[in-house]
Formats: sequence, C-alpha cells, structure tokens
Amino acid sequence: MFISNITHFLDETGNVPKQMPKEARELANFLVLVIDTTTKSLSLKLTPSEIRCFEKGCHGLVWVGIVPSNEIHWKCCHCENEGLISEWHGTKWDNS
Repeated sequence: MFISNITHFLDETGNVPKQMPKEARELANFLVLVIDTTTKSLSLKLTPSEIRCFEKGCHGLVWVGIVPSNEIHWKCCHCENEGLISEWHGTKWDNS
C-alpha cells in the first residue's frame, strides 16, 4: 500500500515541480488527479472513477473514497494496487 503525504510532492507554491524525476512526477500527477476526482464527490466509500491505474502494464480503473481518518483511499480494481493520500486539504486540487 502506498501511503503518500501529497505535500512531499509539491514545491513551495503548491505545484508539482517540473524538475522532479519522471517517475516521481508521474506519481505526483496521478495523486493530484485522485485528489481532484475524489473531492468532487466526497464519497465515504470506494466508488469507481475514470482514472487508470499507474502500475506498469495494468489497465484497471481506480476506485476512490475518503476514509474516517480523512485520508483519500484509492484502489485499482484490477491489480489491487492501492494507497492513502494525506494532507490534501487546502491544495489546489481540493474541491471540498
């Protein structure tokens, strides 16, 4: 399980820096997409999204929701890849 504090991926202006290594930037962009999608509905249970899993070779869709600890939980329906995102409140992708 990936446990991610989104602020570790952001620069001092709250953006995903372009200077990051490619893999880290791709993961950061995936995480902010999950934040954006999840906070549009604020579902307290995992619900399907249109986000594709980032795991190499996987074509599954990611389910997203907010857990009681106020973290965003995401899980791929195909490869079982999953994670939690914390510190998402107040980011530019927070739609709540």
